[in-house]
Amino acid sequence: MKLVTIEQGGQNRLGVKVNEGIIDIESALERLPNADVPVDVMALIEGGKKSLDALAAYVDQVLGSAELSEAALLDEATVQFGPCVTRPNKIICVGLNYRKHAVETNAPIPQYPILFNKFNNTLTGHGKEISLPERVTSQVDYEAELVIVMGQKAKYVSKEAALGHVFGYCNVNDLSARDLQMRTQQWLLGKSCDDFSPLGPYLVTADEVGDPNELEIKCIVNGEVRQHSNTSDMIFACDEVVSYISQHMTLEPGDIILTGTPEGVVLGYPEEKRVYLKDGDIVTIEIEKLGSLTNRLVSEAYTN
Repeated sequence: MKLVTIEQGGQNRLGVKVNEGIIDIESALERLPNADVPVDVMALIEGGKKSLDALAAYVDQVLGSAELSEAALLDEATVQFGPCVTRPNKIICVGLNYRKHAVETNAPIPQYPILFNKFNNTLTGHGKEISLPERVTSQVDYEAELVIVMGQKAKYVSKEAALGHVFGYCNVNDLSARDLQMRTQQWLLGKSCDDFSPLGPYLVTADEVGDPNELEIKCIVNGEVRQHSNTSDMIFACDEVVSYISQHMTLEPGDIILTGTPEGVVLGYPEEKRVYLKDGDIVTIEIEKLGSLTNRLVSEAYTN
């Protein structure tokens, strides 16, 4: 299934993408109650297979009723998207995890995954405008990344068992203020400005994605392809990343892992050719099977 977060009336509602549009689950439940069906994406993730099966059966029921389907179905073009995972307990990021990206930034190939974190203030949705934090940075860069969304508690899991603990996957643009990132040896400041992790538009369940280590990945800026790679170029594959992190901390359902970005970022260009994101730029992240995440960057002066 492809799951979405619908922002409506200041609330986040669970939606399911189908061929006909987006089913607003809460709206459907008002007409046809079902106590087993969650109305929140975090509750769905935490409920595991039982909740997912109940939701799938309910979606079939909605689509089988013309009256119910008409009442609960939204035109996707009209949906206000929130982040497809709304309240992760942990946001863990892997740095320099694509070989060609490490090469373009003149960094040594890591022997172990380089981990850092972000916070929930960075989360926003598909289609949202992102304010450039111009008071503190002039070097905002894009980073197309695959996100792993945990579905089961994971502690000391093996590489072989790791992907069995995954709920699904989604797109993220791991926006990075390079001047802040490089100010000290700790990258956190340059990664954690507000709205620096647009997430979505869909959270796609693991069964629909298949092998996450063989997915085409792109970043497009104002119609120009800037990044074009495949997750097979990861230094540490998804199963390795989940297993490695679980040796050091317990991963919980709803935790998200940003798995790194391929070559083609602004930072990878010679210094005289670097043109960082500016007011009006439109950035789209596309990953095979996961749809397209698009956001427009706007000047801070226009949003405050």
